[in-house]
Amino acid sequence: MPEKPPRRSDATRTAILAAASRRFASEGYARATIRAIAKDAGIDPSMVMRYYGSKEGLFGAVLDIDLRIPDPQRLGDRDVGEALVDHFLTLWEENHEALTAMLRVGVTGETGAERIQEIFRDQLMPVAQRICPDPQQAPARAGLIASQVLGMALARYVLKFQPAVDLSRQEIVAWLAPTVRRYLTAPHP
Repeated sequence: MPEKPPRRSDATRTAILAAASRRFASEGYARATIRAIAKDAGIDPSMVMRYYGSKEGLFGAVLDIDLRIPDPQRLGDRDVGEALVDHFLTLWEENHEALTAMLRVGVTGETGAERIQEIFRDQLMPVAQRICPDPQQAPARAGLIASQVLGMALARYVLKFQPAVDLSRQEIVAWLAPTVRRYLTAPHP
């Protein structure tokens, strides 16, 4: 049976989300406008409102990010720190605009900060709870991991801090993996 062609509404939504990701990443939440996003997507601003209801609804859709964190029990012999750092680098490189938007808006506004907190709480916390020796310490350990991966992302991909940009992917994994592993598995200090 032949594949159905994508519906026009799907293509419109995709264009809106791509344009919004670029605008939020480059201008932040406050300065990005529905009118500019619609112009970038090649549609009327009313279509943005029709699909997403508001600028906040559109922003929420842009930041509907699944971190796709690998299940630690399926890693086998692979080091959990190495696997997580490598995973986050891949995720960042594949979703650069949306994640840049998330970070930029997260550091400048409450809406973005809350969304980042939700994403990491809902998706990273369960990993920490499964791995760390005392699941009650999972929130602190997940917070420490988030500080490492978000800090590297901010330095490398948003601020483009040259020493962080110059590091190869392998070097980043080699530097950060032992720290992430320690955050997850070491006894409480």
